[in-house]
Amino acid sequence: MITDSFDNQTPSIVSFGDFYGEQKHLVDICLVTFSKQIFDTVLATFDCTKIADIHASNGFIPIYQFTHEGRKIGFYLSGIGSTLAAQFCIESNYLIGATKYIMFGSAGSLDGEKTTGKFVIPTHAYRDEGMSYHYAPPADYIEIGNHGKMAEIFRELDLPYVEGRVWTTDAFMRETVGQMALRRNEGCIAVEMELAGVQSVCDFHGLELYDFLATGDVLSENEYRVEGLNDANHNMDKFDIALEIAKRI
Repeated sequence: MITDSFDNQTPSIVSFGDFYGEQKHLVDICLVTFSKQIFDTVLATFDCTKIADIHASNGFIPIYQFTHEGRKIGFYLSGIGSTLAAQFCIESNYLIGATKYIMFGSAGSLDGEKTTGKFVIPTHAYRDEGMSYHYAPPADYIEIGNHGKMAEIFRELDLPYVEGRVWTTDAFMRETVGQMALRRNEGCIAVEMELAGVQSVCDFHGLELYDFLATGDVLSENEYRVEGLNDANHNMDKFDIALEIAKRI
């Protein structure tokens, strides 16, 4: 199987030093959002300074920092999908030195009874993508290492949440009835597009990932409902929660 052919043991030929020079250490914590609206609101609300650019042939991805309660915090707008999100994470680590990443975004609910009105704290992610296999041995699921700490923080903040497995996929247009049934039978309560890849690169490079999700669209055998998707994507409450998490890690 192709999943048995990946090599996460021998050294990489290419290094970030080939592109960026020496690694820098500018902040300890970095926030990762997938919402352009949240990103723009942060830029407009805080006194932000650009501290780095992730380089690509199709344009640069800026990384900013701001100060909150005396602490410098980095943040950037991530690409969507496991490969981009994971690559941005490890590239930003080299550019700004952050070792603790707080990532938040939306997910599709696979179990409305469990997720409605609650944030999702993932415990494991099903690896229906390619990035994670370059960084972790083959397995169906990867554990989300800090889910216990996240649940502790959410209890302290008195926020509604549910813990459970999630399904990471790169092909959201192939979230089929059959695949959904399999994942639900395994205990998955939500589906998203980044987590397995990002957790794998964080584990590989010794970084800490703190992830939580807000479900918006709802998947079922008979219908697909999207009325909550915009709020799950762009509501600023997730950024406010991320700042509270930053104070506790």
